[in-house]
Amino acid sequence: MTKIYEAAVLTHASLPGAAWDLTSFLQNAKSQIQLWGGLLLMLLGAVGLVWGGVLLLKKLMANPQSAGQQQGWGTIALLVLVGGALGTGGWQLISTVGSGGQQTITDLGGGTVIVRTADQFSGFLSRLSK
Repeated sequence: MTKIYEAAVLTHASLPGAAWDLTSFLQNAKSQIQLWGGLLLMLLGAVGLVWGGVLLLKKLMANPQSAGQQQGWGTIALLVLVGGALGTGGWQLISTVGSGGQQTITDLGGGTVIVRTADQFSGFLSRLSK
């Protein structure tokens, strides 16, 4: 009988650095919340898209006497549009919209808005009334 001897070579495997500091914890928590929130938004978007489709079919098949009890066309269109956008975009869509809002707030805080004092405004109104 032949015996096979295996040589076990122990090498130091390079393990990722385990950073147990507050910054790493918060960064990991942020990315995990973004992942879960994005998936939740996508789920809600899919639900809105399906519900918009159901309401659309109900409205199209309803008799004219029950028209007052149906949802409006605007509501149905918004459910389909917003549901489809959230269903496909999720976190990225909300983040992009939020970035646009951040730019607006930055522009407002950066002095790009001209502020008129009450005296200037009342003088402007008095010229208009003449």
